[in-house]
Amino acid sequence: MNKQIVKISSLINVLAVFSFALSMIAGSDFLSYFSAIFIAFSFVPMMCAFCFYAKPEVKLAGNLAIVFSVMYASLILLVYYAQVTAVQAGGLSNEMTAILDFQQFGLFFNYDMLGYALMSLATFFAGLTLTASSRSDKWLKILLLIHGIFFFSCFFMPMLGLFKPGMVGGEWIGVAVLLFWSIYFIPIGLLSFYHFSRYK
Repeated sequence: MNKQIVKISSLINVLAVFSFALSMIAGSDFLSYFSAIFIAFSFVPMMCAFCFYAKPEVKLAGNLAIVFSVMYASLILLVYYAQVTAVQAGGLSNEMTAILDFQQFGLFFNYDMLGYALMSLATFFAGLTLTASSRSDKWLKILLLIHGIFFFSCFFMPMLGLFKPGMVGGEWIGVAVLLFWSIYFIPIGLLSFYHFSRYK
């Protein structure tokens, strides 16, 4: 049962990230938000599995991966569920729209960036749990650890006020960054599926 849970979660994560990338290309905000919800749902079980199968000497790193993944999922679900419900329904005042609408680069956009900073920390600590005994595991470990670097940009950029409504080129820059992230993260889900498939 443990292996089935993480295998299904890994596949859902891959499909959700792929759907997220397609929504960026198609320009569908609703689909991108909806896909991101399932990225969060599937990410937490993946991180739990890294801890579950970790050796005793790296259990702390595994536990930290779980904690940061739950923090990430909590923020992301808050942000994107608001987008597909309250924001989608409309009727918000200008002040509420400035806070809740992700496209306005306001408070909820900053929460989103913080969420992905926490996701980056989760993958970094998950990478520390891996013993790279095969080529695929080595790649998985490298991808997880390098993904941790995204913490710095996601955490600090909102503090610098770089994102503002109506910024020149903001839309295509955002799409390009998210497509790059999607292309980077899909192999993590696939390699995780392969990695956990070998456990009993």
